[in-house]
Amino acid sequence: MADSKTPAPKLKNDEIDTALVRGLADILNDTDLTEIEVERGDLKIRVAREVTVAAPVQYAPAPAAAVQPAAPAAAAAPASMPSDPATIVARSGEEVKSPMVGTAYLQASPEAPPFCQPGDKVKKGQTLLIVEAMKTMNPIQSPRDGVVVEVLVGDAQPVEFGEPLVLLEA
Repeated sequence: MADSKTPAPKLKNDEIDTALVRGLADILNDTDLTEIEVERGDLKIRVAREVTVAAPVQYAPAPAAAVQPAAPAAAAAPASMPSDPATIVARSGEEVKSPMVGTAYLQASPEAPPFCQPGDKVKKGQTLLIVEAMKTMNPIQSPRDGVVVEVLVGDAQPVEFGEPLVLLEA
């Protein structure tokens, strides 16, 4: 491709150097650039392409029964998020929400017991579960002393920022 110091080709008033425009378009495609501009004397050509950003993909939560290990320690499967709105309204207690997007784990390893189960008394600062984000395990701690009413997510389930994970009662 010619550089900007090359003299401009002698073109008639409304004539465009289509070979130059096609060459610039090829450069855009080959380099993943979004626009390119070239000047030759009085001739100035700018070629740009519209970049479309895909909408974020929404993943459905994995079914809790499908991801539960067969180990006896994990026999008590946590309740999944109820789909009946009347059930959601009837809940009482404080929701412990996810501080990040990631994957929730209810136990330290597949053979370990769950961090907490419904009915367990927990202390402020006690780990309720882990949210893994970008290969980092982040313990989600109880904000206060209380009793676990319900675990709202399944093991190895994707979670969103602000999603309720555990329901605590005084």
